[in-house]
Amino acid sequence: MNVTAKRELRRGWTTGACATAATKAALMALWGGAFPDRVRITLPRGERPAFALAHMQQGQGWAEAGIIKDAGDDPDVTHGALIKARVQAHGDAGEGVVFRAGEGVGTVTMPGLPLPVGAPAINPVPRQMMQQVTAEQAARYGQQGDVEITISIPGGEGIARKTWNPRLGIKGGLSVLGTTGIVRPFSCAAWIASIHRGVDVACASGLTHVAGCTGATSERAVRALYGLPDHAMLDMGDFAGGLLKYLRRHPVPRLTIGGGFAKITKLAQGAVDLHSARSQVDFTALEKLDEDNGLPDVSDANTALEALTIAGAPLADLVAEMALVRVRNILQDADIAPDIVIIDRQGNIIARKGP
Repeated sequence: MNVTAKRELRRGWTTGACATAATKAALMALWGGAFPDRVRITLPRGERPAFALAHMQQGQGWAEAGIIKDAGDDPDVTHGALIKARVQAHGDAGEGVVFRAGEGVGTVTMPGLPLPVGAPAINPVPRQMMQQVTAEQAARYGQQGDVEITISIPGGEGIARKTWNPRLGIKGGLSVLGTTGIVRPFSCAAWIASIHRGVDVACASGLTHVAGCTGATSERAVRALYGLPDHAMLDMGDFAGGLLKYLRRHPVPRLTIGGGFAKITKLAQGAVDLHSARSQVDFTALEKLDEDNGLPDVSDANTALEALTIAGAPLADLVAEMALVRVRNILQDADIAPDIVIIDRQGNIIARKGP
């Protein structure tokens, strides 16, 4: 009998992790005089991957290193891109790290993102990672740590056209992303199968309360809110439908769905796959919801985050209520009591609906 074993999908590294590794290597050359063969960084959850350098260049007062992004088995449009970081001192002592957008890295041109208009599209967690390695290397080499870091991705402007960046007002290139540093392979079948196994384990363990969350921030908030054990946290991610339909056939007495405002809005509006490539917030419906309930006008909002900023907590409450109705409809007559928890980017709970 010929049995082909299923190969475990290989994880990769985010653009932010690659930019951080390139920054560290460039700092080692700038302050230490030589590029390393490989550079190791610490990711937000403690993993310590090593990266080989694909680009090294140095001049008077600056150094530049590059890493080829390996997204593993994830169909990431930036897989194989060269992520470069150029570091140089700037004249403002005590200012710390200043970030610049080089070739292929976008600039924020509209409000609603977690970065101000005019800023390089380098997200908060990658910024923190690069600031951390700068502080570490400054201490190692006896430097002040006042540096300018320019991130560039050759060809990034063309790659960005395959993403939602232009619609979000990120012009000129890609965003430097990542919250954990790790790209987990995207396989619908494999991910949904893992959700099903999580439900099976919860049922077998006699758990009476489980939670499905859209990401790490909402998972931490929901787990802390209810004091849930680790095996009660189902790795839902974007696959709300995969979780809810399986729970309908394998019920657990209580279910919490947690996530950010944008993804819970999509769930409330009828999406069951919450990935940005396969569902979008319906802003026309969001505007009507505001209008029907006497909330501030959000017709000019560019993102869900901006709409929330304009309309405030009452809008989050309305979306949570709609999402709860949607979840109950999917669960049908299953003996499950669901609730909805909406989390902001800082991990604060901004809306709760349910038992």
